[in-house]
Amino acid sequence: MKILLINGPNLNLLGIREKSIYGNTSFESYLEILQNKYDTMQIEYFQSNIEGELINKLHETGFIYDGIVINAGAYTHTSVAIRDAISGIKSPVVEVHISNILTRENFRHESLIGPVCVGSIMGFGLDSYRLGIEAITQYIKSK
Repeated sequence: MKILLINGPNLNLLGIREKSIYGNTSFESYLEILQNKYDTMQIEYFQSNIEGELINKLHETGFIYDGIVINAGAYTHTSVAIRDAISGIKSPVVEVHISNILTRENFRHESLIGPVCVGSIMGFGLDSYRLGIEAITQYIKSK
C-alpha cells in the first residue's frame, strides 16, 4: 500500500513553533516512527508552504497512490483550490490536524477541505497522522 502524507504551510516548523500547541517533535522524527511502524507500507512525505505546490502534488499523486493523509495547515480554512484538487483526484484523502481546530480561534472552525475528504481527525497531536493512516487503510480495505 502506498500512502502519501502532505503537510501545508508552517508545518516545517514542528518542534520549534508554538510548542504548547504543536509539541516538541519535528515531523521528520515522527515520520521515522511511522515508517518503522508501518514497514509493509510505502509511506512518503511532502511539505510545502506554497499552495500551488500542494495542488501540484495532489494532482501528481492522486491517481496513483492508494491514499493521502493531508494536514493543509492554514489552507484548510481558506483554499478552495486545494478543495477542488482533492475533489478532482481518485485517491481517497483523510484530513488531519495536530490540534483540535474547533477549540481554537473562530476562523479555524471551518474546514473547506473536510467535506471532500473521506474523514477528518483532529486534536491528538502528531498521533493524528497515525490515526489518519489507520483510517485511510480501513477505508481502502472496505472498498
